[in-house]
Amino acid sequence: MKLLKFMTNQENNQQFSSRWGVILASLGMAIGAGNLWRFPRLAGQYGGTFIILWFMFLFIWSIPILLSEFSIGKKFKRGVISSFAQAAGKKYTWMGFFITICTLGITFYYSVVTAWGLSYVGLSTNLVLDNSLLEQLNQPFLENYWNNISTGNLRTVSLHIFCVLFAVFMLYKGVQQGLEKVNKILIPSLLFLILLVSAVALSTENGPKGLVYMFSIDVDLFLNSKVWIEAVTQSAWSTGAGWGLMLTIASYSREKEDVTFNILISGIGNNLASIIAGVAILPSVFAIASSDAQAIEFLKSGNTALTFTIIPLLFAKIPNGELLGVVFFVAFAMAAFSSLISMIELCIRTFTDLKFNRNKASLITAILCIAMGFPSAYSLDFFSNQDWVWGLGLLISGLFIVFAVHRNGIQQFKDDFIDKDSSIKVPTVFYKFTMFINIPIGLFLIWWWMSQGYSAYPWFDENGNWNVMDVYSNATIVTQWTVVILFGIIFNKWLYHKFVDHE
Repeated sequence: MKLLKFMTNQENNQQFSSRWGVILASLGMAIGAGNLWRFPRLAGQYGGTFIILWFMFLFIWSIPILLSEFSIGKKFKRGVISSFAQAAGKKYTWMGFFITICTLGITFYYSVVTAWGLSYVGLSTNLVLDNSLLEQLNQPFLENYWNNISTGNLRTVSLHIFCVLFAVFMLYKGVQQGLEKVNKILIPSLLFLILLVSAVALSTENGPKGLVYMFSIDVDLFLNSKVWIEAVTQSAWSTGAGWGLMLTIASYSREKEDVTFNILISGIGNNLASIIAGVAILPSVFAIASSDAQAIEFLKSGNTALTFTIIPLLFAKIPNGELLGVVFFVAFAMAAFSSLISMIELCIRTFTDLKFNRNKASLITAILCIAMGFPSAYSLDFFSNQDWVWGLGLLISGLFIVFAVHRNGIQQFKDDFIDKDSSIKVPTVFYKFTMFINIPIGLFLIWWWMSQGYSAYPWFDENGNWNVMDVYSNATIVTQWTVVILFGIIFNKWLYHKFVDHE
């Protein structure tokens, strides 16, 4: 009787206790550093035009793929490789393997993003405690600080290790006691902190001008193809569509979980969190700029270093803004960590599918993430390369999810996977449209990003050699993708046996 009770409790630990557990986990997965890092920069460059297109692609690309992904995980109750193989068919197991490796490639460096956030919490705290440090704060100081922590810094390596270990510690007890419990604290706290920063930013003298600018619509920008591309890419990366993370979360959902409702809340909630982050940053730029023209010029420059080399300076120039800087970077670290724990859960789930118990799977995950994340923690070039390769790889992952839908027949998939327990039903015509239109969208995005010339020698170096060692070359992208895909195809039968037949 005791053994039966133990097994029952253990089984319950691997299932969310309520709908809100699933929703908060989904929001935690989606709301990450990109909401506070990339979105404000793009909203600053393109204003309300970008926001309209970004919301449009939430419903065209992100939500349909997330619906498909969630429903696969809910139906098969396994990790990415096993669930995908059962959904798409035995000979396509390698696609599930690619999705898993792609997301793990991001996991290995994402703990470094969290570590950077913690470093800036420390810097912001020092600015509050040390007035002399606050007085000498300027952009060269911040650029030097960023260069110091992003390359060859043992403290960053130590924080990377700490973030991985802390995440694994939070998760090893299971879903209810781990992922669900953490997100019940993390997500409400995160949203409160972002709202607090936004409220203070708007209360500054010129703050409301930033809000007006953020939502202003420039009709001419609708004719700019880059705005459209940035909008769909931001939606794809920010919501986590195609990552396999939503599939993993859904594998722990209850039998009758409402697919469509959960995805709508998660997708729209992620976008609202980004809007709030934009409201925190853009008014701050207007608050310290000497003129509206200077603020607009800065925002349109699209400075990719905005978060780490500009924001501390922005907040320091607002009365008591150094305190606001602490709050912002605590929120940033929390956002990064909330996404990190979902990624690490995917890794743990992969090993539990191989029949490791959760404790052993957690230990293997910790060792793997620490070891594979070390190069990114120590070298910004390595970090940038992995971000470039696997960030772009997520578009392929999204296309593989679409492929799995087509394998079942779009109508059949929607009826059997999505609509079965959904209180809200997406119009069938619209869902079919997205499953077709997203194929050329995904392929075009991959081509567009690879054709932007981020490397002077995208394929071959000046000596005619395959330029695989270049950080941003197309050669490094294709090489790493090919290795993973070939491994998956060659060992496809073995992967199916281990992850599906072995069950």
